[in-house]
Amino acid sequence: MPDEYRTVAGAGVHETEVNRSRFLCALAPAATEQEAQDFIAAVRKEHADASHNCWAYVIGADASVQKASDDGEPGGTAGVPMLQMLLRRDMRYVVAVVTRYFGGVKLGAGGLIRAYGGAVGEALDSLGTRTRRRYRLATVTVDHQRAGKLENDLRTGGREVRDVRYGDAVTIEIALPDADVPAFRSWLADATAGTAGFEAGGEAYGDA
Repeated sequence: MPDEYRTVAGAGVHETEVNRSRFLCALAPAATEQEAQDFIAAVRKEHADASHNCWAYVIGADASVQKASDDGEPGGTAGVPMLQMLLRRDMRYVVAVVTRYFGGVKLGAGGLIRAYGGAVGEALDSLGTRTRRRYRLATVTVDHQRAGKLENDLRTGGREVRDVRYGDAVTIEIALPDADVPAFRSWLADATAGTAGFEAGGEAYGDA
């Protein structure tokens, strides 16, 4: 698993024009291939009258799923340059659909490649991206007397507190970079006079 990847900040559409042809790039985050395909289907339905609805998506932090379609444009002139732009920008869990309304001027293979790849690049710049970083999930267990201050110290120190549960003791779920675990354990022992429990769990991605 890579330490981090980038994805789109949210769904949106950005329009560009090349030689009177309109190119509308719709971008959206997609956690699964099915989500990507559902988004493509929705855009195709919305723009059923368009000349082409070309698409590309990358799923998986390691980009394990990569697919693209030219949707009737000459082979390799639309979906592939869109996919290459997503990969060049280190984008993951993302789907892009570029809708083209033909303006009467043929662009040629090189022009199409630049237009479709460029539409995705401009949309990423316009809509914004965010970095997701790999974290170690961990559980801190502490007595009620120290819990409030500890939770506050964690939050003010920039730690990601994911959940707090109250029972016989207080359980605080946190996420921290793997490299920080040894130093965090030492800090926790000092902060709670050695009374807190610490248990490392699995891994997950969170906003950097």
